[in-house]
Amino acid sequence: MSRGSAGSIGSAASASEYRVCSNCRKVLRQEKRIRVSQPLTRGPSAFIPEKEIVYFAPKVMQASGLNERTNLLVEEYSTSGRLDNITQVMSLHTQYLESFLRSQFYMLRMDGPLPLPYRHYIAIMAAARHQCSYLVNMHVDEFLKTGGIAEWLNGLEYIPQRLKNLNEINKLLAHQPWLITKEHIQKLVKTGENNWSLPELVHAVVLLAHYHALLTQLTMEATLPSVQQQLSESALTLPLSSNHGAANTQSESLLWLQWRPNRTSLLPSVQQTWRRQKPHLSPIADSLSELEALMERMKRLQEEKEEEEASQEEMATRFEKEKKESLLVVTGAFDDEMVSTSDVSRYIEDPGFGYKDFARRGEEHLPTFRAQDYTWENHGFSLVNRLYSDIGHLLDEKFRMVYNLTYNTMATHEDVDTTMLRRALFNYVHCMFGIRYDDYDYGEVNQLLERSLKVYIKTVTCYPERTTKRMYDSYWRQFKHSEKVHVNLLLMEARMQAELLYALRAITRHLT
Repeated sequence: MSRGSAGSIGSAASASEYRVCSNCRKVLRQEKRIRVSQPLTRGPSAFIPEKEIVYFAPKVMQASGLNERTNLLVEEYSTSGRLDNITQVMSLHTQYLESFLRSQFYMLRMDGPLPLPYRHYIAIMAAARHQCSYLVNMHVDEFLKTGGIAEWLNGLEYIPQRLKNLNEINKLLAHQPWLITKEHIQKLVKTGENNWSLPELVHAVVLLAHYHALLTQLTMEATLPSVQQQLSESALTLPLSSNHGAANTQSESLLWLQWRPNRTSLLPSVQQTWRRQKPHLSPIADSLSELEALMERMKRLQEEKEEEEASQEEMATRFEKEKKESLLVVTGAFDDEMVSTSDVSRYIEDPGFGYKDFARRGEEHLPTFRAQDYTWENHGFSLVNRLYSDIGHLLDEKFRMVYNLTYNTMATHEDVDTTMLRRALFNYVHCMFGIRYDDYDYGEVNQLLERSLKVYIKTVTCYPERTTKRMYDSYWRQFKHSEKVHVNLLLMEARMQAELLYALRAITRHLT
């Protein structure tokens, strides 16, 4: 997930941050004695084959009449001057991407309570909580472009006390948002030279929640150069050698961005595991049987719901059961595959603080957040919109878009109502964060989300820096990659909304 080191912040990017052709790599190593690492994979995603998400050449695309997806990407490139890996992968769902880009552009670039450099520094602080040097480096660049003071990039001890005061709420929002209280808010807005106004604080909270959640999606993106970096590649490498083939020219290395549905790629290690466990089934046959079983469970649950609804007491019991069972979803089984992290420690205070299960055994019981008592629709939306004009509308549109997004397909099946599955994914994330919906039957979560999927959800939501390709490949093996991207988008928005609910509730209690 991370790319490069924060050690060279403010200076020219190192050669290892660019995709360098094999010939240039040889020249750099032998003649220039520069160490150039081999990319782990090609394409904007570490998990999705390049043939399904391929690069594009912006100049060529601007001269052509192309579909909605490519037009949207051209517009983003023209507006921001970059086309990062996140945007390319999200473009598999253009309706959502348009809503996402609109809200992100508003909070970063439009008029608002916070100065532009503050916005990017807050993004740096948020990304650092999950050791993501990819986002840190991206916003270091933006911070400097918007007039940020370079000295601040030396670490938290060099920034104004006002920004330092955000460390506590950044830490809590990122890992245990249920611990945020009105006292945290009061400490930030109390009278004094380093105080925050409520509009400024809401803007900061929205940025923190946005970038914490974005790391859920970033787990799918490779630690590879974005289009902006690739456009610079020729200037970096071409002068070093005259032996470049046509395939290394800018116009051909930046290919058309296309998507073609295909089966999920299978790692050899995963295939071998399946064969040991079920020697009579091939991986494809096994995944087909799992798909059919999931379809059958969805059908049965729908029939049971139509016949008889569970009582409020029964639904409360099922929530408590699911909350406790989430303790048993352990993400450490894949730890041997975790690849390095980055050096972004200069932007982190209390690095040992991390996610702990909401329902921890043997500890003081925390009260469940009853969604009906403080909802996004009835409470959070109006508060955030009042203090930070129009952002509530943009966030609400984004939440609704991802929650209702459907193509009525599941792998090879068409005309499928996926509402039940989307709701289970969204509500399971909120369950892990201690949020309960009184009108939802949490028995559906256990029926619809297999254990490997729960491990993936918990990892990308709570420990995104630990996510591996093996985890991604281990669930819903027959589904298209675009469908798995949709899963990540649901998890991302569920996490952002959970963080906002806890923070906004604390602000409401401070005001009352």
